[in-house]
Amino acid sequence: MISQMDSGNVVAFFRGRSILITGSTGFLGKVLVEKILRVQPDVKKLYLLVRANDVESATRRVQDEVTGKEIFQVLKEKHGDGFESFVEEKVCTLAGDIIYENLGLDSAKLTELSNEIDIIVNGAATTNFYERYDVAFDSNVLGAKNICEFAKKCTKLKMLLHVSTAYVAGEQEGLILEKPFLMGQALREGRHLDITSELNLIKETRREMKASNRCSEKTEKRTMKELGLKRAKHFGWPNTYVFTKAMGEMLLGHLRGDLPVVIIRPSIITSILKEPLPGWMEGIRTIDSVIIGYAKQTLSFFLVDLNLIMDVIPGDMVVNAMMVAMAAHSGEQAQTIYHVTSSLSNPAPYAVLSDAGHRYFFANPPPRAGKNGRLRRMRFFSTVASFRAHMAINYKLPLEILRLVNIALCGMFSRRYDELSRKYKFVMHLVELYAPYTLFKGCFDDINTEKLRITMRKQEDKNDGGYCFDFDPKSIDWDEYFYKVHIPGVVKYLCD
Repeated sequence: MISQMDSGNVVAFFRGRSILITGSTGFLGKVLVEKILRVQPDVKKLYLLVRANDVESATRRVQDEVTGKEIFQVLKEKHGDGFESFVEEKVCTLAGDIIYENLGLDSAKLTELSNEIDIIVNGAATTNFYERYDVAFDSNVLGAKNICEFAKKCTKLKMLLHVSTAYVAGEQEGLILEKPFLMGQALREGRHLDITSELNLIKETRREMKASNRCSEKTEKRTMKELGLKRAKHFGWPNTYVFTKAMGEMLLGHLRGDLPVVIIRPSIITSILKEPLPGWMEGIRTIDSVIIGYAKQTLSFFLVDLNLIMDVIPGDMVVNAMMVAMAAHSGEQAQTIYHVTSSLSNPAPYAVLSDAGHRYFFANPPPRAGKNGRLRRMRFFSTVASFRAHMAINYKLPLEILRLVNIALCGMFSRRYDELSRKYKFVMHLVELYAPYTLFKGCFDDINTEKLRITMRKQEDKNDGGYCFDFDPKSIDWDEYFYKVHIPGVVKYLCD
């Protein structure tokens, strides 16, 4: 049962806490670390598990990839010359990896942490849609298992919060509920998903490739990528990323016992809306690749139905929801799932982004704009069939003509043909990966998240200390957000 809370309660909850965070070098991880340190300087310790050979290397990674980033500017100004010493006091870097049992930590450090940790936030994951199956399985499936097993050893643990994705739902249509996955559950009817069998398949494929002396590193990589995509589609998921994230959720639910577990399922995470740095982001999402391609005039068309709902949520709202959920469910012997999404509460069609982008670049023409300072309008295809037809007429047919000319001229254009052929195949491959998102027809129910929001909304006027934990997408004017915050952020932080 969620008790009545306000921002002051949330801030107070983190006082004196020791928190283990995985994935701190990622976008969401940085936003979380910065927010905790900024709103609650009396947090006891943030333990950041970082992939590195030793503690020194891990510390350098955190300095370079986390606390050294622009998002920490407000915190640096707050502490002035004492920033480095503050971070040194509050942040402890750990060299390890969730893919290993005991997170790759030695027995002494393991014992120390198991007696110290109050909260675990597992944000580490590989998010590549077309990742090698073995790599994605290690991180997203076995990683969840290893975190869960470590959590059981923590004597003081109040909460294990696991960051997943709303798109574990695959390509479902209609209203998608905040429901847990059951072990063995597949999205394709009549299929049973045995996680142990999947692990054995990966091991057997590795053995077969190792036994073949002619198997190059490139061939091995391609084989493992194709295997992941094949297995994902076999069970009803569109790609390796969401497939392995779903399996990770299954294992957490199956193995947790009495552990208090919260699973956060955000949709497409976008730039910071409010604090500490509006527009700041890292990593290119699907919608950002379109903005960048349009700004650079390297992308003249894209597969997306402008009338469909684009479910996005700003990164600071996701972190706010995470922090409130930690405080709300501390010590509960239950599993709760939250969709941190916008498609139900404040739906925004892709047309909003398209219009905002066109207006923004008309008013702020990039260097690659034409002589009149204007960009060509991008063309959008609302179905895979229409996109394929456009590609066939404008690219595949000329490519086939080039192939015949190349044969007639004894291979004079072989290099050019191979290059264009690779590009064509790459584009069609991207369409296959992105179509489940740009043509997504589901809507994420957020009744659990709304209940969590209500506990904060009733107390919003108090807002102790001026700290904001808003995660209500209804407060967002999407047109204004894209025009004034997100698109300028993409241009500033992602366009080279």
